[in-house]
Parts: sequence; structure tokens; C-alpha cells
Amino acid sequence: MKQITVYLLFSLILLAGKPARAQHNKAMEPNVLFFLVDDLGWMDVSYNGSEVYETPNMDQLAGEAMQFTNAYVTHPRCVPSRYSIMTGRYPARIRRPGPGKMQLSEFTIAEAFKQAGYATFFAGKWHLAMKGESYPQVQGFDVNIGGGDAGAPISYFYPYNEPPHHQFKEPIPHLEDGQEGEYLTDRLTDETIAYINQHLKSKSDQPFFAFLSHYAVHEPIEAKAKDVSRYQEKINAIEFDLPEMMDESNGQTKMRQDNATYAAMVHSVDNSLGKVLKALDKLKVADNTIVVVFSDNGGLSNTGTEDRLLATSNYPLRAGKGHLYEGGVRVPLIIKGVKTMDRSGLSDAVVTGADLYPTLLDMAGIRQEPQQHVDGVSFAGIMKGQAAKDLSQRPVFWHNSVARPTRTGDYYSTAVRKGPYKLIDFYEQNRVELYNLQDDMGEQNNIARKEPQIAQELKQLIVEWREEVNAYFKSKKNKSKWE
Repeated sequence: MKQITVYLLFSLILLAGKPARAQHNKAMEPNVLFFLVDDLGWMDVSYNGSEVYETPNMDQLAGEAMQFTNAYVTHPRCVPSRYSIMTGRYPARIRRPGPGKMQLSEFTIAEAFKQAGYATFFAGKWHLAMKGESYPQVQGFDVNIGGGDAGAPISYFYPYNEPPHHQFKEPIPHLEDGQEGEYLTDRLTDETIAYINQHLKSKSDQPFFAFLSHYAVHEPIEAKAKDVSRYQEKINAIEFDLPEMMDESNGQTKMRQDNATYAAMVHSVDNSLGKVLKALDKLKVADNTIVVVFSDNGGLSNTGTEDRLLATSNYPLRAGKGHLYEGGVRVPLIIKGVKTMDRSGLSDAVVTGADLYPTLLDMAGIRQEPQQHVDGVSFAGIMKGQAAKDLSQRPVFWHNSVARPTRTGDYYSTAVRKGPYKLIDFYEQNRVELYNLQDDMGEQNNIARKEPQIAQELKQLIVEWREEVNAYFKSKKNKSKWE
């Protein structure tokens, strides 16, 4: 927790050169807590039907807040998806070999809140730095605890940066001190609570924007022994109806949630949410704090030709992380508004990670940044009880130009959803798949030949959108070809 003061001073120095933007008229602004979980699949929460994982805190919040049943990330991998959350832009707009790393020139959601007078805090996974420049403390966050180049921890137990037994070797910064055996998810939770507590005691009239970005439940799959033991007993008592694996794309997909260690990791992030919400209540700011719970992509359930550990399943959704099928892009989203505008229930509005930037500005009464969040659309009206008619037929897009056919089994592809229909264009293979998600959420019945007109209309939307954003194509075969 002593990191907070040090990085507050450091960030003030670095941000001195950033251009100031006009603040809005402050009047009972709500606080914001953004709770982001890494690789949490749509079926990794018990309120969506998981019979193995237990998420009582998320379940309770989902029952008290607005649960979005058609919430999507803008890309099925970590970095590009996080880019959209921070910028309100599709990652396909970045003209580099693969989307995602953030330019320092981007004006982020954190900078928008900071220029509106908010105190801003970040803890956890960042993974967006561009050439060592665009770290949280120079992209709008007063405080940065643990956010750097690392896409995953070397270890979830302190000391976090040794031994180097994971594929991602970048150390997690700012967490060099700790206690032996300390668990990373708990540490980031405690840092967040400590910051909020310290801030409210020192500047109780200034609202805060706190972003808790967990490294969990991303691999390495590690959890506390007592939790693993409890879930192993639970899993041992289950008779699974489905086979463990099935063929999918260029590999296989896992069909069972049967990994006790992963279940314990999900348990830990849910416990983290409960601790933070309890702290907000104890500090008497819960009624004036917007809470967002979201994931950066679907659960890791697929492998290609490489042999790797798969810890979860997104079934009945198809496939998982890396794929443009529902298992890779549909994720949990819960939003709790402040007491004066709180609405609870279910919304089937199609919303994306890019929409969260303008939506949160709208909910907080802060002016929009339309030159920045060009692809995001505010759905704050839903939180006020308004119909989402303007969202029901707008097209949303995905572009996978960083396919990993050997690693996660996915292919180069672009997809669009409009209304109930979703078209996936496997452009390198010169084929398309069309699904009616209202009737076929598991994407088992390709109706492209049955509905050629709909398929052609959606394919044309993809063609026009890729031209509009100047989408990057890695495939030499198709780099300048649209049809």
C-alpha cells in the first residue's frame, strides 16, 4: 500500500505535459469502480448457469443491478479488447501487424475522468504499453499499482516475479514488497481498498475512478490450496454428460468445467469483488458509486495443434478465447448505477467494450469525447429505464487479424452481428458462416445457403466496415483484397 504515495507523485510529474481539458460542472458526481477480470468466460459465473464455479458476489450484484445478456468484447484476445475499453475504438483501426498496443496520443477514459476532476487509480494488468511509453500513470491514472508490460504473472504467489516458469516473463512492477505466499488477486484487492479508503479520508469531496484489473483468471492456473481442495471434492462428485474434448476449427474445444484450480481462481476474483463492495458500503459511498463488472474476452477453452492446458469450458457457447464464435466474444457484464438512477433487471441490448467509455461518461454527467470513442455508443439510457431501440439493429464488428491456428485453433476472420444474425467471414479460406443467435446461440446451424440474401447483406457490411477502418490483414493472400 505504500506504493500509492510514490506513484501519485511520479504520475503528477509525467502528466504535467498533457494538455488540459475543460472540467464539467461538479455536482454530486458519482464514483466509479471498474472491475475487470482477465479471460472470464460467459459461462464462468454461476448466474449464467455454471454448476461448478461459485460466484455468490457476482450473482448478488447481477440480481441487484443491470445484467447485460448480449454483452461483447471487441476482440477475443486480451490486448485488443483492453484497447477498446480504454479508448472506445475498434482495435482494427490500428495500422500495425496486429491490433492493440496503445499510442501515447490516445485520450483514454481515465484521462476524461481525470480532466473532469476525478481522482484516478489503476491496479493490476495493463499490457497496453507502446514502446514503454503508454503506461497507466501517463494515460490518465494518478496511481498505478502493478500495471506494466506483463500479460500474465510469472507466479500468483509472492514473490510474483520468480521463478520464471510461465511463457510471459515480464515482471509485474510496483509489487516488489510483500509477504511470502501472498496471493496476487488478494493483494490487488487490498491495494484498491486501501486507496479508496485513503482517498476518501483525505479528499472526501473529490470523486474517484478506480480501475481494478485482475490478472486472474489468466494462466498460469494457480490458486490457494484450501480452495482447490474444496472444488476438487465438488468436481469428483459430478457425473459429466459431455465428452471432455470435441473437435473445433483447427484443434479442439473443452466441453467440461472440471479443473478445481481454475474454479478456485474464479472463487478468488468473486471474493475480491465482495470485499471491495463491502468496503464501499462500510465507507458509506456504495449508493453513489457506479460499479462495472466485465471481462476482456471469453474463457480459454480451445487449443490448436499445440498441446496446452485448457482449464474451462464455454459450452453451450461455441469455442472460446481467440475465436469469433460466441464463446470467444460474449462475456459477463453487470452495471450498477447510483441510487438516484439505479435500474435492475436484464437487458438484451447488444453492447460492446467500446461502448463503456461513452456510457460511463454519460452516467457520470461528463461531456462526451466523440473524436476519441468513435466506435462506442452510450447505452446509459438503459440504466434510466429507457428502451434500447437505437442499439437493437446497429451492426457490431470483430476483426481477427492475429489468428493463432496452432495455439488456440482459430482462423483469420471478420464478423458482424446485426439484430439476431451474425456472419463470420473466414476471408483467408473464402467462406462464410451465418447464424441466427436468437434461435441458435451455440452456432451449430450455419444458414448461409438457406438465407443467401441476409448473408450477402452482412458480408457487404463487413466489406464496407473493413474499408472504413482500414483494417489490417496479416495474410499475404488477402492483404489488399476485400471480396
